[in-house]
Formats: sequence, structure tokens, C-alpha cells
Amino acid sequence: MVLKIGLLVVFFAVMVAVGLYCRKQATDVNGFVLGGRSVGPWLSAFAYGTSYFSAVIFVGYAGQFGWKFGIASTWIGIGNAIIGSLMAWVILGRRTRLMSQHLKSSTMPEFFGIRYNSNALKIIASIIVFIFLIPYTASLYNGLSRLFSMAFPSIDYSVCVIVMAVLTGVYVIAGGYMATAINDFIQGIIMLIGIVAVIAAVLSQNGGFIASLNSLAEITDTTVSQTPGVFNSFLGPDPLGLLFVVILTSLGTWGLPQMVQKFYAIKSEKDINKGTIISTLFALIVAGGCYFLGGFGRLFSNILDVQNGIPAGGYDSIIPTMLERMPDLLIAIVIVLVLSASMSTLSSLVLASSSTMTLDMIKDNLIKNMSEKKQVLIMRALIVVFIVISAIIALNKDKLSYIADMMGISWGALAGAFLAPFLFGLYYKKTTKAAVWASFIFGTGIMVLNMLMRSSFPVLLQSPINCGVIAMLGGFVIVPVVSAFTKRIDKQTVDFAFECYDKKVVVSAKEALGDEQ
Repeated sequence: MVLKIGLLVVFFAVMVAVGLYCRKQATDVNGFVLGGRSVGPWLSAFAYGTSYFSAVIFVGYAGQFGWKFGIASTWIGIGNAIIGSLMAWVILGRRTRLMSQHLKSSTMPEFFGIRYNSNALKIIASIIVFIFLIPYTASLYNGLSRLFSMAFPSIDYSVCVIVMAVLTGVYVIAGGYMATAINDFIQGIIMLIGIVAVIAAVLSQNGGFIASLNSLAEITDTTVSQTPGVFNSFLGPDPLGLLFVVILTSLGTWGLPQMVQKFYAIKSEKDINKGTIISTLFALIVAGGCYFLGGFGRLFSNILDVQNGIPAGGYDSIIPTMLERMPDLLIAIVIVLVLSASMSTLSSLVLASSSTMTLDMIKDNLIKNMSEKKQVLIMRALIVVFIVISAIIALNKDKLSYIADMMGISWGALAGAFLAPFLFGLYYKKTTKAAVWASFIFGTGIMVLNMLMRSSFPVLLQSPINCGVIAMLGGFVIVPVVSAFTKRIDKQTVDFAFECYDKKVVVSAKEALGDEQ
């Protein structure tokens, strides 16, 4: 217990110290929200990765989908690395950085407002962000609670929630985006070391990698599949279900405001190229490792008390059960690992939510002529509000559903509403205001209906995850089709937005051949 608490105290002290160190860089809006758009490749890549992967992934998704798909769940982590990181940086990184700076937008809703010349779009987008980030935050706390009850049975879970919420608030309020980015880097290093150590420890409990695979091949579950050895097969017992999870968790990041914001802050062209590689490798190790670990969950069926094919404590109890027999030092590392992942994601969520509400809702709509100092002050106050709301929800964890369901609702609504309008906004001049509205309505509407009337949906779409995928992919049809039949935005607004891509820059010969060649 002393070892575990000692590591936590050191961890928390470092996080707060970084926040206080960065407070001088968070005195204006640009510094507080985007770190002055001067964040280097390592910090940007780790900020992206640690915001991506949290207790939701490690406890909720890895446990649930490792149980359902077996070792094939590793494909989810590979998809996160290739689609959610590599392709996201290549397709969105440069254009997002260029256009967001050119339009002087600091948030995704502000981008929609300026790019499509609509203050109403900006306001509605900010409301969507604020509302649907809450279930994501709740799922984050819920995942953390499972591990803390395993590692600290004598300490009440509410203490964990309050301490984590307060300390995250302290360093984000003090240092803004730069403090978040630096802490994300530190937390990312912990996550990389921790996941490797945990995988090695869990596999050793079952005789090593080959022995674990052989044991997994002997497990059968007639409620899932009649095929022998299906849980150590290439695509597992449900390839279609696996595909839906890969799409939601990989493509979904393209439309999440707290993820896209990382591209706003990156410093230069070279940093984007480096960040792409670093972010992809980080995702491959962390996400691939988490889902790979979860794939061996059924080896612990004798401890999990499985009833009707489902562990008695629910899917979210799988990973904590796999870890509870590890040495105290490794359990302490796991706790710090999950805290790192959770605090980095929480800091990203509260910063995205508070900046969106301040810059897109309150500024110029509720309060006119806000000074830079007042904007930063309100953002700091809203960080407190958001953390308090999320902590209150987390303290009522018994009323929360499975982690995967809550995250599916959040990601489905946000990415369903924003992904297509944002991507088309960067690439397609003919995107119309009506098409953006249609995407907002469809993405949020279908997820709200799924939440309220789930039993009325077709069986395939009763899962929030599958429904979230339809919400996202539907936007790629809705936006171009509606744009083809509705009034275009005035040419001057569109030309102004896209002129940033035509600016002439001088580069060295190693970057591009000269005209004479």
C-alpha cells in the first residue's frame, strides 16, 4: 500500500509542478488554448495519443472486445494506429493547421462558424460538444473505478474521483494547453512502459505467449460460436462486429474536437511529418497492446464467474481481474498507467469543452467585447464547472452502463455530427451550410434516439457502437448529396478560406526539386 500511494504522490506532484511551470504561457487565449501554436512534434504526437487512449480503452474496450473477439481484437489497435493516427495526421494534419490559422479559429465550432459563414452553426456545434463530452468523461471515471477498487480495497472510490478531478483541474487551469501537452508526454512514457510490463506479466501467469495461445484455442463458448479455437483465430467469432468497432474507434477520432485541436497547435511542416510517425508508433504499442492483452481475458474465466457467457461483474471487470494477482510493484505501475491515460484524456476534454463554450457560445453572443484576460478567466471557471459535473456523474457510477456503450454514444454523436462537415470543409469548396446542418441533425439525432428508444432499432443498430458507425458514415453520403441540391456559400467566403493553400513558400532542394529540373 505504501508503495502504491508513494508512486501516486510522486506522479501527482509532477503533474501539478508542470502546470505551475507553464502558467506564464497561458496568459492569453492563443497560449491557453493552443500553446501559442508552437508545440513540437513529440509533445503534439503524445498529446494526440494520450488523449486518444484512456481507462476507457484499457479497462472497457480491451476487456469487452477481447472477451468477444479473442486475440482478433488486436486488429482494433492496429486500426487505431493506421486509420486513427497515421491517416488522420496525413489527411487532416497539414490542412487543419493551415486553414485553422488562416481563419483564426481556435476550436472546431469556431471553424464551422467562419468556414461556413454561420454564427448559428458555431453555437449549435459548441452545445453538441459540451453535451456529448460528458458521457465520455463519465466512462473514463467508470473505468478508473474498477482498477482502484482492485488495488485499494480499503480506500473509498469517491476519494479517487475527487483527487483526480482536483489535480487535473489544477494543472489545466494553471498552465493551459502547454501544461497539458507536457504532462501528456510524461504520461505517454508511463503508458508505453506500463503496457509492455503488464502484457509480459499477464502472459507469464499462463505459461508465456505460446502456451497462452494454445490455452485460448481450447476455449469454446457456444453462445458465441460453435467453431473450435475461434478465440485465437485471425478474425475471431464475429468479423462484422469487429469491423464496426475498428471503424468507430479509428475513424471516429477524425471528428472529435479534442483530437483535431492537436493539429491546430502544432508548430511547423516538419513537425507534422515527425508527429505522424511518432503518433502512429505510439498508437500501435499502446492500443495494440491493450487489445492484445484483452484478447486473453477468457483464460481467467474460472475467476470471473461467467454466467450465460458474460462475467458476473460485467465486461468492465475483466481487465482488473486479470491484473489482481500481479506483484504489488506491477499493480502500482498499472494504477499510474491508467491514471496517466485518464488524466491526459480528462484534461483534453475539459480544455476542449471550456474553450468551446467560452469562444463559441459566450463570446460575442452573451458577452460583448470580451478582453483576452476575461476570456481566459471564463475558460478557467468553466473548466471547474465541467470537472465538477463529470465528477458528480462519476460518483453515481452504479447508475452508469457499460463503458463501451457510453463511449459509443459520445463518439457516435460527436463524430457523426462533425466528421464529414469538417473533412469536406477542408477539401471541398462546394460544401453548403444546409449540408452541415443535415449532418449535425443526423449524427446527434440518431444517437439520441438510440439512447432513448434502443429496443425499437433493428437488432444490428441497437448497439451504440454500431449505431455510432452508421452516424459517422452517413455523413459522407449526406454532406455531398445535400450540397448538390442546396444553395452554395458565397464565393468570396469560400475563396478566402481556401486561399491559404495557394500561398507560395520557399523550401530547400531536399524538400522539392527546382523548376529547372
